[in-house]
Amino acid sequence: MTTGQPTPGHLPAHPGPHAPPPGAPTAHRRRWTALALLCTAQFMLILDVTVVNVALPSLAADLDLGRTALTWVVTAYTLCFGGLMLLGGRLADAFGARRVLRAGLTVFTAASLACGLAGNAAVLLAGRTAQGIGAALLSPAALALVTTGFHGADRARALGVWAAVGGTGSAVGVLLGGALTDGPGWPWIFHVNVPVGLALLLALPRLLPPSPRGTGGRPDVPGALLVTTATGALVHGLVRAGDSGWASPVTLLSLSGALLLYAVLAVVERASRAPLMDPRMLTRRPVAAGSLLMLVATALLISFFFLGSLRLQHVHGLDALRTGLFFLPIALTTALGAHLGSRLLTTAGPRACATGGMALAALACLPLTFLDPAPGGANPWTTLLPALATASLGLGAVFVSATTTALGLVAPHEAGLASGIVNTFHELGGSVGVAVASTLALGATSLPRPDGFTAALTLCAAAAAATALTAPFLIPRGTPHVTGGPHGMH
Repeated sequence: MTTGQPTPGHLPAHPGPHAPPPGAPTAHRRRWTALALLCTAQFMLILDVTVVNVALPSLAADLDLGRTALTWVVTAYTLCFGGLMLLGGRLADAFGARRVLRAGLTVFTAASLACGLAGNAAVLLAGRTAQGIGAALLSPAALALVTTGFHGADRARALGVWAAVGGTGSAVGVLLGGALTDGPGWPWIFHVNVPVGLALLLALPRLLPPSPRGTGGRPDVPGALLVTTATGALVHGLVRAGDSGWASPVTLLSLSGALLLYAVLAVVERASRAPLMDPRMLTRRPVAAGSLLMLVATALLISFFFLGSLRLQHVHGLDALRTGLFFLPIALTTALGAHLGSRLLTTAGPRACATGGMALAALACLPLTFLDPAPGGANPWTTLLPALATASLGLGAVFVSATTTALGLVAPHEAGLASGIVNTFHELGGSVGVAVASTLALGATSLPRPDGFTAALTLCAAAAAATALTAPFLIPRGTPHVTGGPHGMH
């Protein structure tokens, strides 16, 4: 995506060191107003990752969703968001960020309305898929406008605001999801996006100049479709393993198909003149390590929300609002962990920070593997909450370490690509994590199995421990300098 000087299609340029021309204060206000609106759009996208988790039991009851459909309600969105995100960035470069942003916002808003009106699983899953496509177009285009519309200290402040939106979106999502589900009902977790989206569609054209033609070129559509389809096949295989078994033909076919598609993706990308994602970038130790950390950390965190929501409502009898309040400290400790991690990076470096964060997550999950799985067997406020909050504190530090590791040792002109890869792994990690958690923890009726929660949390603890043990060997020594890039979203 564009990282150079602003063009006429981006936010008004920051006035130079000379005396500001007439109208500069007005341009300054328009620029910051536009930032607020762009951050609002991004906030909706991050919100929709977690807002649906608290509503899952209500969705299952009202639409008669089984375990497979319930899993895809979460994964369809993150799969399309992550798999098509790099394509969205390339489209913004080719056709203009303003045009792509409006297209993505239109698709996302219409899809949110369709989700809220859904009367069956097919319509809901189609709507969630369309939401993910809209998000993949909207998010990188919005960030391109933010990045090129500010300079110097203003750019640092603007990107800080953007990062804060990503950090608070998950926290607000669980609380808002509980309040809306327990109040007007689950359709409103989607309907709430509609008036916001329409207002943004009306307001943003008044603040953003007309978009130029863009850089041209042919976006790598085959690459985007391959990475999304391959990951979709992987998620399908993981989900079907819970119904048909790991050795069943349909499971083996899906998993084998995923591996084949990933291999085809590598060949196609290496042969492309303008690849969406150069596979050779993943052979670089810092990028590979950062991507792996991001994948595992996101898989763990989204699994916590998914598993915990179903257990709290089905096993412990909490309503949706109390479930949302339960998860609020967990979301906040994730943000706190990221803040503390960013401070520790400057002294201890990403290797120690990532290793310590994953070790803390593993130790926090360990007591949960001994919980009584029977209903009412353990008070979730004194067992589940402190364990998941502590684990999330460690994961917050891992998120910062993953980004710093991946971006700190690449050339500035490659920072956008590396950041895009890491953020793709961020979204896809949620899809894979929920698929595995669903297979282990839930029965065919979407109800938690007596020993399923214990099995899923045991795997979470093992994954965190294995990552903590391998992180010192994967992450280079030292404290890299983050070059940044327009794809750095969360």
